[in-house]
Amino acid sequence: MSPQELNALHIIHVLSVLGLTGAIFYAFAGPAESRKRVMMWSGIASLLVLLTGLRMWQALYQFHGGWAMVKIVCWLGLSALSGIGYRRRGAVGLLVMIALVLLATALAMVFVRPF
Repeated sequence: MSPQELNALHIIHVLSVLGLTGAIFYAFAGPAESRKRVMMWSGIASLLVLLTGLRMWQALYQFHGGWAMVKIVCWLGLSALSGIGYRRRGAVGLLVMIALVLLATALAMVFVRPF
């Protein structure tokens, strides 16, 4: 993988994670009328996170490392939170905590790579 491709993947991946996080928190507080638009952007950002993450994992680590599996589980949880946020308006506090724990876990896996 060329350095330019790696840099582009990193930028797209981080921007997609930021977009997904923004969509999740907007889903927790936004009006019900915005559901279709927010879910669309959440899905696009989630797909970009998955595709860029898998490509970087494949190129840099040849799909080795259990830490990446933890990140995939965090991605699945985060991807589901937008839809849950629109359905469970009363549990916003709990959903915010879940989102923060998933984000912190995924971020820790990037830097620590414990296994």
